[in-house]
Amino acid sequence: MADSSFKGLAIGGKSLETDESINFAARYEVEYICPNKHVTILPFSAEAEVPPIWECYCGKMAYVKGNTNYEGKKKHNRSKSHWEMLIDRRSEEELKETLNERLKLLESGKIHRGL
Repeated sequence: MADSSFKGLAIGGKSLETDESINFAARYEVEYICPNKHVTILPFSAEAEVPPIWECYCGKMAYVKGNTNYEGKKKHNRSKSHWEMLIDRRSEEELKETLNERLKLLESGKIHRGL
């Protein structure tokens, strides 16, 4: 029994199998560049959807190299005004109609003006 064991191999050691007959999934590499000019190369499966933005190790957002829609653009964290948020949800005609309804309720005394 002692003759058939592998001497010098520990538990958790390297496998004795080779990669000769293994067919790996098709993949390709995508290059991302951040505003600090850091380059990150990531492998993706040929079937995977490539994200246009990837977080760089410096914390900034990196964009796919050569993608002119994203490269060099900075993210603006400006918050929208109350009016911009209303326009996103309603048309200007709907807002005018709602305003007129509220003014009629205010004039009739059914609602009170908040001070």
